[in-house]
Amino acid sequence: MTRTYGIIGWPLGHTLSPALHNRGFAELGLDARYEAWPLEPDGLPAFIERVRTEPIYGLSVTIPHKRAVMAHLDRISDRALAIGAVNTVYWDGDLLCGENTDVIGVVAPLRGLDPLPRSAVVLGAGGAARAAVAGFLELGIERVAVSNRTRSKAEALAGDFGVKCVDWAGRMDVPWDLVCNTTPLGMSGDLVGETPWDAARFAAGAVAYDIVYNPLRTRFLAEAEAAGCRTVSGLEMFLHQGLAQFRLWTGRDMDEAGARRLLLSLLAPQPKQRG
Repeated sequence: MTRTYGIIGWPLGHTLSPALHNRGFAELGLDARYEAWPLEPDGLPAFIERVRTEPIYGLSVTIPHKRAVMAHLDRISDRALAIGAVNTVYWDGDLLCGENTDVIGVVAPLRGLDPLPRSAVVLGAGGAARAAVAGFLELGIERVAVSNRTRSKAEALAGDFGVKCVDWAGRMDVPWDLVCNTTPLGMSGDLVGETPWDAARFAAGAVAYDIVYNPLRTRFLAEAEAAGCRTVSGLEMFLHQGLAQFRLWTGRDMDEAGARRLLLSLLAPQPKQRG
C-alpha cells in the first residue's frame, strides 16, 4: 500500500517540499508519495482526524498551523515545546507526535565551523527567529541576542529564551560573529532589493546566515561575502529540516548531495523566453 505524506498550510502557495520528499522516496524505492494540502485554519481538527484514520504517515506543517496543531497531538518534543511550534508530525507506534526540525535545519550547516561563533544576533522575531535562537543555544553559542523593528516582539522572544534584546537602531553597534536574517527583507518580490544590514558594518570573518532561500543569493549575502564574511544560504536550512523530517518518517536517510542539487536546479533563475 502506498504511504501518503504531505504538507499543510494556508495559503500554501508554491512549495519545494513535494519535489524534495518525492525524490527521496523514489531514490530509496519506497512506495510513498508526498502531496500539498492547502488547509484553512478551521479545517485543522477534521484534517488531523483524517491523519489518524486513513492513516497519513507524516506531515510538514507551515503557517498558520504550527502552533494550533500542537493541541491535536499525543506527544510533543521538548524542542518543539520550547519553541512553541511544530513543523513536523510523525507516528511513533500508535502515538501521533510533533517535532520542530527547523532547529535542526538552522544548526546543521554551522556544526562544521571551527571555531564556532561565540556571539550571534538574530534579526526578526517570528517563528524562524525562535528556531534560530533555540538552535544557536543548542549549538552552544555563548552570547545570543535578538533584534526586531518592533522592540516588544524582540523582548518577548528574548524573554522566552533568556537571551539579550538589542534595539533595532543599535543592532550593528557590536561586531557579531554571526548575523542571522530571519526577516523577509531580500525575498523575491517587492523586498528583493532590501537588506537588514549595512554593507559597511559587517565584521570581516563573521558568518552571515540568511533564512531567505529565494533568491539563493540575497543582497544581504552578496554584501556580506564582499566584506569578507562566510555566508550560509537559506537553502541549507530548508534542506536540512527536510532531511530531518524524512528521517523521522522513514528511518532512512535521503542522499544529501543529490537533494541539494535538486533544490539548486529548482531555484536557479530560468532563462527568459524570446518572442
